Amino acid sequence: MFSVTSRLLLRPRRLPGKWMFVASSPCKHYKQEKLPPVQDPIPPASVTEIRQYLKTQKIPFHDGYSCIHVPSIFVGDKQQLRHSYSLFIDKTTGQFICTATLVEGNWQDFQANVELQDKGLTLSDRHSINEQNDQTGEDAKHIWDRALPLWQLLDEQETKDVKAMFGISSVSNTTLKHFGVRFLRTAQALVFPWFSPSGTSLKGLKLLRVEHQGDRVHHVENMLPRPNAYHNLFGLPLISRRDTEVVLTGRELDALVLHQVTGLPTLALPRGISCLPPALLPYLEQFKRITLWLGEDLRSWESAKHFARKLNPKRCYLVRPSDQQLRPLEAFSSGMNLTKILRSALPAGHKSIISFCQLREEVYGELVNVDQVAGVKWVRFPELSKLLKGHRKGELTVFTGPTGSGKTTFISEYALDLCMQGVNTLWGSFEIHNVRLAKIMLTQFAMEKLDEQLEKYDEWADKFEDLPLHFMTFYGQQNIKTVIDTMLHAVYMYDITHVVIDNLQFMMGQEQLSVDRLALQDYIVGTFRKFATDNNCHVTLIIHPRKEDEERELQTSSIFGSAKASQEADNVLILQDRKLTTGPGRRYLQVSKNRFDGDVGIFPLEFSKTCLTFSNPVKSKTRVKKVKEDSEEPVQKSVAAAGEVPKKQRSQKQSNKSTKPALNVSPDGPNKP
Repeated sequence: MFSVTSRLLLRPRRLPGKWMFVASSPCKHYKQEKLPPVQDPIPPASVTEIRQYLKTQKIPFHDGYSCIHVPSIFVGDKQQLRHSYSLFIDKTTGQFICTATLVEGNWQDFQANVELQDKGLTLSDRHSINEQNDQTGEDAKHIWDRALPLWQLLDEQETKDVKAMFGISSVSNTTLKHFGVRFLRTAQALVFPWFSPSGTSLKGLKLLRVEHQGDRVHHVENMLPRPNAYHNLFGLPLISRRDTEVVLTGRELDALVLHQVTGLPTLALPRGISCLPPALLPYLEQFKRITLWLGEDLRSWESAKHFARKLNPKRCYLVRPSDQQLRPLEAFSSGMNLTKILRSALPAGHKSIISFCQLREEVYGELVNVDQVAGVKWVRFPELSKLLKGHRKGELTVFTGPTGSGKTTFISEYALDLCMQGVNTLWGSFEIHNVRLAKIMLTQFAMEKLDEQLEKYDEWADKFEDLPLHFMTFYGQQNIKTVIDTMLHAVYMYDITHVVIDNLQFMMGQEQLSVDRLALQDYIVGTFRKFATDNNCHVTLIIHPRKEDEERELQTSSIFGSAKASQEADNVLILQDRKLTTGPGRRYLQVSKNRFDGDVGIFPLEFSKTCLTFSNPVKSKTRVKKVKEDSEEPVQKSVAAAGEVPKKQRSQKQSNKSTKPALNVSPDGPNKP
């Protein structure tokens, strides 16, 4: 603490950012109190928040291309019917504008006015865009009054000279009068008016004059008000409410020519290719098709693509610049067919390219309905449901297994399980006749041997007939095109969502012997992949494995052909059968690929010869086998050959007797028995 005397001797001095008190004693520094930081602007509302608020306030609305349409809260009850849904809320920024009263503002302003209306208070109109600078309005009106209609110039030759100066000699006086174009003699400039959407009041002007730079002609533009506030869609008052198609150009001169030649509604953007103000989007909501023809250079093309994203690419078409597709005015002067060029415009939204905005609601639906997205669960194979999570439309499953292991029998029960739950199934059996396949499936369906109980045949056959199950009539080698056409017909007629192909090798007919078989198989696999994706239909494709060492288990690389089959597949299932190679053993199913969530693993199977079904072994008899390391195999084989069993192995066998069946899931791959 300073004494009273020392306080009197202190001399305050102001330094930048701090106060410093100077005295004979050491200086003490005190930071100047800082002002509170300027708050960041309120972020715009998301489209989800806007929709939720409108639902909460019970305000009807419907989605447009780039805006949400609602009944205007600024229109009186008598005018409401005429100006229904005349208030537009931008989906990206939350800005709103009422095209009937020209009131605009941000999302917070809209909420405030809704609350005022609920309280019965007068709505605020401080954001009306009618309130322009008085001086700017007077200047625009003064220039407009001095300008003369181009078709009313005293000398007809002067009219021709003015048209020739701007390259619009072919534009008729009727078109110029229709758009209200005038000429200002003192500035030697064309005058393009900016009228309100109703066409009753003058809001601004654009003056266009010509400058010669050598052999080139350069157009110079001047706007009232300034460019940032000049939001004139030239030609907007001429648009009818019934118009559904419009052409957007980068210059007013192009709009004149296009309208005269094609008769289509044509608008010119206020600032050419440099900017498309969001405030103009509500006035373009009524159009179902918008063609952008902005210029002949790459910059114009890039701007057209950018503007199309603002306007919603689904309704936009772009005229690509080229030597044969110039600006509309130059193209017309060169004798080109403008109508033909417009009809050859490219769609902005490619059918194979979409944005997250188009996926947003679907992604939300998948997050809400996780179980439904996972697909139909197997009842007879619960372990398979735990691994794959379910059977989903639009996927490709590749299934393989050793010869004679029961691939067709397993897949028939695999498909029957789904069919019994309402999955419309189409069977393509090229290896065995449909009668034999139907007999196998009927036995699996009844879960008993019907040849010993023929009196029950009609009962089970009637139930089996009610299943949504269909068979292709093909047998033996078939052409892939014929098979795909049949599948397409089945999808259209019977809403098939699961197709089983047994097997791929029968698609490679004898007429294709001169073709590389690996390349042919890749083509067939790609065709099935495309079919599954395009038709949202699950395809289960059985492929024989390569001829490999029978003592080794099959792997994903064991599938016959190149790696394309496993790469294209969403799921890869392998039916392992060690009984054929090592004596008494067990079959088990290995899931070696799962694109849905990545879980892979194995689970045991047991075949019942009575009902021709695969099922999980009884728990008391199940033993989980461990995979032998490659380095230990020679040692164990030599020990087994000598008839000696190591003590450690005997104790391991005894402990395995009480082991319960388990689902082995590993992120690195399946645990092998």
